[in-house]
Amino acid sequence: MSTTLASCNAKGAIGYDTTLVPLADGGIVREASSDELIPAPPGTLEYVLPGRHPLTTIGPIAGRNVLAVALPAGYTRLLLPAYATDRAAPALPLFGYTFACAIDDRLHVAAARTDECEDWEPRGFAAGELEALIVRRRSAQPHNRVLRQVALCSLEYACFTAQNVFLERGEAALPVSPKCNARCIGCISEQEGDGPPSPQTRIADEATARELADVAIYHLHRAFDGIVSFGQGCEGEPLLRSISIARAIEMVRAQCSNGTVNLNTNGSLPSALARCIDAGLDAVRISLNSFRAHVYDAYYRPAGYELADVLESVRLAAARGIRVSLNLLTHPGVTDDEQELLAMEAFLRESPVSMVQTRSLNIDPAVYFEAVGRPRRPIGMRRAIERIRALSPVGNFTHTH
Repeated sequence: MSTTLASCNAKGAIGYDTTLVPLADGGIVREASSDELIPAPPGTLEYVLPGRHPLTTIGPIAGRNVLAVALPAGYTRLLLPAYATDRAAPALPLFGYTFACAIDDRLHVAAARTDECEDWEPRGFAAGELEALIVRRRSAQPHNRVLRQVALCSLEYACFTAQNVFLERGEAALPVSPKCNARCIGCISEQEGDGPPSPQTRIADEATARELADVAIYHLHRAFDGIVSFGQGCEGEPLLRSISIARAIEMVRAQCSNGTVNLNTNGSLPSALARCIDAGLDAVRISLNSFRAHVYDAYYRPAGYELADVLESVRLAAARGIRVSLNLLTHPGVTDDEQELLAMEAFLRESPVSMVQTRSLNIDPAVYFEAVGRPRRPIGMRRAIERIRALSPVGNFTHTH
């Protein structure tokens, strides 16, 4: 099975060149191996990377632009595209860029299937169908600010957890916090200075505990095994509003004993997390990009906390008996660096978790490598996932068991 170059012309038209062998970036530039490539799955999105020329075994191809892809949910990226960059090339938007090539005239991508869930399959709606569901649901609670936000996220950002509020199934979003105690260089809801624009606009309102609880109760009354989740991509850090979250959880559990109440968080405030657990929190997903402080700090740029607090939150939640998942923001050449894996393995042996959710980090790879450094010993993302799986289940979605 031989790989051939898939790239784009200046207008974005995709072409295959069977005379050229493309190179990929896994922290070091090399050819992709056959076990790192799969046919592009349904839901794959194709991107043109302007001012970036694909690297091949004979050098950069100046007349072509790089073709990269974004993967659908349930897949983990294994390699980045390799390219030479023009001086005037614009910064890349905050998406996850995956290496793509052609094999036998079919597009292939560097990815592994790491989870399956029908609630996260790409969805199609008939004309006006989603809008009608939103109008019907909002009419029941017309002044609820949570519903107003998830309606926006459903239509503008095609957010599945927001759409689930109106589909009355699966995991439903409960955005809660406009503030954050980190300044992530890849933040998808608020960027500083002259960085690339965030693909979402951060929520501006602090919904009340009553508003949050009303949406959650409505959802769990209709989705018996459903999940309601505080902490979404359109907001800051939910633990900064732990008092309101705890009150909302108490209201929910006063009326619903079914389903799962989940919190997605950076884990920065163990005492605030404990407050939510005391109120009846069932599950938590804690996000991080690294188990090494210097790599974590370079990306998250935390304010008033450190990686040790995040890891303490993991230990606390596990000790309290709730379901604990790690939302591991993966990036080829960083996640699969040998020193990173050793640090990860040491922590997972000490503090087992229910699942490690691998999530492709949405960022310009050049920006990320500049911040955290190039690896010394990348072993490949497929091998890294195998090593993680030896200590914890690996997936991509919030699971309840």
